[in-house]
Amino acid sequence: MARSVASLITGRKTKYLIIVFWLALVAVAGPLAGKLTSVEDNEAKSWLPGSAESTQVLDRQAAFASADTIPAVVVYQRSSGLTETDRAQTVSDAHRFGQMAEVDGQVGGPIFSSDGQAAQIIVPLNLGPQGWDKAGDIVTSMKDVAKAGASGLSVHVTGPAGSAADSSEAFAGIDGRLLFATIGVVVVILLLTYRSPGLWLLPVVSAGVALTAAQAVIYLLAKNAGLTVNAQSAGILTVLVFGAGTDYALLLVARYREELRRHSDRHEAMAVALHRAGPAIIASAGTVVIGMLCLLFAETNSTKGLGPVAAIGVLVGLAVMLTLLPAMLVTVGRWIFWPVRPRFGSAEPTTTGLWANIGKRIANRPRITWVATGLALAVMAIGLVQLDATGLTQKESFRGNPDSIVGEEVLARHFPAGAGNPVVVISKAEQGPAVKAALASTEGIDPASVSEPVAKGGLAYVVGTLNAAADSPAAYDTVDRVRDRVHAVPGADAQVGGNTAINLDLQRAARYDRNLIIPIVLVVVLVILALLLRAVVAPLVLVATVVLSFGAALGASALVFRHIFGFGGADTSLPLFVFVFLVALGIDYNIFLMTRVREETARYGTRRAALIGLAATGGVITSAGLVLAGTFAVLATLPLTAFAEIGFAVAFGVLLDTIIVRAVLVTALNLDIGRHMWWPSRLGKIADVEPAEAAQQPNEVPA
Repeated sequence: MARSVASLITGRKTKYLIIVFWLALVAVAGPLAGKLTSVEDNEAKSWLPGSAESTQVLDRQAAFASADTIPAVVVYQRSSGLTETDRAQTVSDAHRFGQMAEVDGQVGGPIFSSDGQAAQIIVPLNLGPQGWDKAGDIVTSMKDVAKAGASGLSVHVTGPAGSAADSSEAFAGIDGRLLFATIGVVVVILLLTYRSPGLWLLPVVSAGVALTAAQAVIYLLAKNAGLTVNAQSAGILTVLVFGAGTDYALLLVARYREELRRHSDRHEAMAVALHRAGPAIIASAGTVVIGMLCLLFAETNSTKGLGPVAAIGVLVGLAVMLTLLPAMLVTVGRWIFWPVRPRFGSAEPTTTGLWANIGKRIANRPRITWVATGLALAVMAIGLVQLDATGLTQKESFRGNPDSIVGEEVLARHFPAGAGNPVVVISKAEQGPAVKAALASTEGIDPASVSEPVAKGGLAYVVGTLNAAADSPAAYDTVDRVRDRVHAVPGADAQVGGNTAINLDLQRAARYDRNLIIPIVLVVVLVILALLLRAVVAPLVLVATVVLSFGAALGASALVFRHIFGFGGADTSLPLFVFVFLVALGIDYNIFLMTRVREETARYGTRRAALIGLAATGGVITSAGLVLAGTFAVLATLPLTAFAEIGFAVAFGVLLDTIIVRAVLVTALNLDIGRHMWWPSRLGKIADVEPAEAAQQPNEVPA
């Protein structure tokens, strides 16, 4: 069956049908893919855990104001003290802000600081359902109004609307920037890998087709089936499709080049390559897809939405690389490999290459090699004690100093630290006064700032200002105390929200997601490996290497974040995202190596097969790792700390996995454990040679 499908894809006539099919699909999918940004949901609820108290407060707030309404805080400062002209200017500005079409409610202020050096105006803005995208333009117009008559006053816009404006600016053009940067990285690495001026074009074109088709599918699901897509998942989709898709292309082309040396007919060579390498590539992609779908167990909406988006991207990439790419390769012929064309009957260069020689060296002392390598990785993992994945403050979230951060610092110098980000309490209307009293008496809340309850629709709305910075641990402790106090008010059904409560709930949901999903992914990977390799020992060993590799990568990254990049901390989702990407994608290389070792074990025994597998796949796995690492490193070009951390950690982890773990550690373990790797399958009964003896045999890569 598999051979028939492979022959159909590479047939002398059917190959053209495959190419025409994908060209027609891209013609239809292109316009749909271009609409993906129009269905992105970047509002607060798309990132929040659906069951969190702060999320429910957002829903209940709709009785008082639109859920699309967020405050902008305009901050004025003159270090020598505000003049009467300055004060008059702020009063005039408050009036002008109140006339803006986007204002929903009463403009607050101006409020003057006790030291006489600053003033603030709180402007409630209804930005509509796509407010995240509109925030930048509206905040810019507010700055223009405030600066028009400032006459030496420094003016900044902060608060939730200011932060939204800076975030949307950071994400502006993310798809284009990531796409072009990713293509550039892939092209350079493919040129270095293939040393051919033309061959790189086919995998890149195939990846472009896959991305377009995947974006179209995701757009349709987001528009018609309720799939949540935001800027984060859309950005990662680009990197993942190009990275994983190019990996599959490298693995297939490597096997195709092998078979071209054994078959005079390129169609037959590709059919054999698909038949031999296809199952491993499908298993690899299937593992990634299932691993990504495990994110559906997450509480956090943004994490849950990323799962199906990433899974669709990988599935479409797999389909393109196993149909369109082979069809194009057999259509253009051997000349595409110029200047090093694989001729029929020519020697396979991997037999005497770098990885064949490395394998021989490992075979001399396999136990010492894997023990020393394992200890080195364990030492790197100690760096995990330096990982502070408790969340990033607003300032730490940006690489740079955007205006909302500057404004936040000005507010903190002249007003209560939590100004502009109040704690919001919603309760039943009849218990509003009791809830107000409970809020005002809570340690960490400024009693004078607590508002009178506003009743509407059977609910009461009360706000209060935090004494601590809104994104500080002290503020989070205060939110917990407020919740304890207001929950204790009989019959109030009180719930606490606001930006600080939202961030606190996000942190706790991220920890829950990490503790739940990581074990699930490990079990899934273990089961897939056991079914694929039809063994028990090998999957357990491979999963252990994956966990060690993840720990080492994240530990080393933590040290780099703290002592080289100077990041203040790490996003709470970092460990989970790095784990899922490294394990799900890193297992690809395990599968490709070990399926080749298994293929050769029946003829040569496990230890000899381990050296053949390393010689045949070491180069292509390293190239694939470079591509994947390069594409994820592109995330570091964005001015957002969380993306830079994910990009660096995954890129470093992939390189560590391909160059050290897969090539050295796994090969050494194969050589040391020998045939027992395949217990309890029949391969475990095939007689084996000693490691040193295996290295002395001719190092051919058999047909």
